[in-house]
Amino acid sequence: MIFHPAIIAMHSASFVVGSLILCSAWYAVRIRRKWDFGSGSEGQLILERQTYLISTILTYVLVFELMSFFLYTYTAECLHPLFVGAMCAAGALKANSYGYPALMLKMANCMGSGLWLIMNHADNQAYDYPLIRKKYLLLLFITPLVLVEIIVQTRYFMLLRPDIITSCCGTLFSAGSRTLAGDLASLPPVPMAVLFYLSTAAHAAAGIYFYRSARGGYLFGGLSVVHFIVSVAAILSFISPYIYELPTHHCPFCMLQREYAYIGYPLYTALFGSTVAGAGAATLAPFRNIASLAASIPSMQKKLILVSLIMSLIFAGIVVWEMVATDFVLQS
Repeated sequence: MIFHPAIIAMHSASFVVGSLILCSAWYAVRIRRKWDFGSGSEGQLILERQTYLISTILTYVLVFELMSFFLYTYTAECLHPLFVGAMCAAGALKANSYGYPALMLKMANCMGSGLWLIMNHADNQAYDYPLIRKKYLLLLFITPLVLVEIIVQTRYFMLLRPDIITSCCGTLFSAGSRTLAGDLASLPPVPMAVLFYLSTAAHAAAGIYFYRSARGGYLFGGLSVVHFIVSVAAILSFISPYIYELPTHHCPFCMLQREYAYIGYPLYTALFGSTVAGAGAATLAPFRNIASLAASIPSMQKKLILVSLIMSLIFAGIVVWEMVATDFVLQS
C-alpha cells in the first residue's frame, strides 16, 4: 500500500517540506541572534542576502503546507475503498492510531503557515524589516510541529494494511458514540443553528467595526477563532445531516465525495480562509505603530478583514442553500 501513487506523492512532498523548513529554521536561529539592520558589516550583508532566499523558499513551502491539509484528506478519501468497512476518508483515517493525529497536526500547521505568510508579507513592505525576528520566532514554533506532523503522517501511511477492518463514519460520528465527535454530533440542532448564526453575525459585526474604526482587532481575531470552533460543531450537529438529507448521518468527510458535488471542499476552504485571514488581521494589530509599517499595515488589515468576511459569507451561504434547497427538515 505504501506504493499507492497518492501516498508516494505525499511522502515525496513531505520530505521536501521537512528538509527545507529544517534548513530554514537553522538560518532563522542565526538571523535572530545576529541581525542588526543598522550595521554595514559583511556579516549583516550576508544575513540580508540569506533572509531574501529563506523568505522566498518558505513562501513556497508554507503555501504547500496550507494545501497539505486538503491533500491529506483527499488522499485518505482515495484510499478508503481499499479498507473493509470504510465508506469515506473517516474510515481510512481510523485504519490505525496515527490517521487522526496527523489530520489535527495538519490543521494546526495550516493555521500557523497562514499567519507566517501574512506576517512575512507585512515585513517585506518595510525597508528595515522590523518583523524579521518575530516572524522567525514564529517559524521556530512552527518547525517542530511540521516535523512531528511529517513523522506521524509517515507512521500512518507505513502502518496501513489492506486486511484491516476499520470503522465506518456512521459509527465514528454517530450521536451515540462515546467520543468528542459523537458528543458534538448529539448536540441539539436548533440551538446549534441559532448559535452558528449568532456567531456568524458577531464575527461580521466585529469585522465591520474593525474595518471602519481600526479598533477591535483582537476582538475580531478572537471571534474568528470562536466562529471556526462553532462552525466545526455545527457541521457535525446540523449542517451535515442537511447535506445528506439523513438525520443520523453526521460525517464531515462524505461531503467531499462526488455524490454530494464535492461540496465539502468549498465549505472547508471558506471556513479555513475566513479563520486565517481574521486571525492574521489581529496578528498585525500590535505592529501598526511601527513607523516603517504605519502606512502598509492598515491597508493589509482591511484586505484581510474583507477576505475573512467574504469567506465567512460564502460558508454561511452554502449552509443556507443546503438547508433551503431541500424538503428535508431536521427535528430537534
